[in-house]
Amino acid sequence: MTPLALAREQMVTLGKSMFDRGLTPGASANISIKVEEGFLMTPTGSCIGFLNAETLSLLDENGNLISGDKPSKEFILHKAIYDQRPDAGAVIHLHSTWSTALSCKADLNPDDVIPPLTPYLIMRLGRIGLVPYFPPGAAELGAAVREKAADHAGILMANHGPIVAGKDLITAMFNMEELEESAKLMLLLEGKNVNPLAESDRQELLARFG
Repeated sequence: MTPLALAREQMVTLGKSMFDRGLTPGASANISIKVEEGFLMTPTGSCIGFLNAETLSLLDENGNLISGDKPSKEFILHKAIYDQRPDAGAVIHLHSTWSTALSCKADLNPDDVIPPLTPYLIMRLGRIGLVPYFPPGAAELGAAVREKAADHAGILMANHGPIVAGKDLITAMFNMEELEESAKLMLLLEGKNVNPLAESDRQELLARFG
């Protein structure tokens, strides 16, 4: 099986896994993988639980369609991250409940949205960034993600949801799951007497895993 065929198969399998586990509803998510030809992308309006390997959008390195169905309009977000993070091999954007809920809150730190409650989000993604609200597919949203992506592998888009990068698709999926659980913890602990990790502990983790 060719690397492109393997990427197609993996996108279908992991997309279904995320959908079946309730990480995103309906046709609300998009996934991309960097491949030799350019990028493999979920088509516009598709549900990641019911992807067809043969109709996935294959794009060249500039985002021009080579084959398959029309790509998601949010490819601009993915391309912004790839341009800023050469180590990224895959990008996932979901409308997962807890991360999206967190993205709707006011007074978040745009450079450090989630406090260091456990080591695991720090080990996987480091600090989580936040960009302001712009309509889905807007060029301004792509520009905001591009600016934030250089220093953040995980980003919340205000009133929209999370987008994360990973060295490959399975890593990106694990990163997204850790972000979702961390957002859930943050919201569940709101108003409680919380004991986060010390800043020195976070710096040590960032130095080791960042």
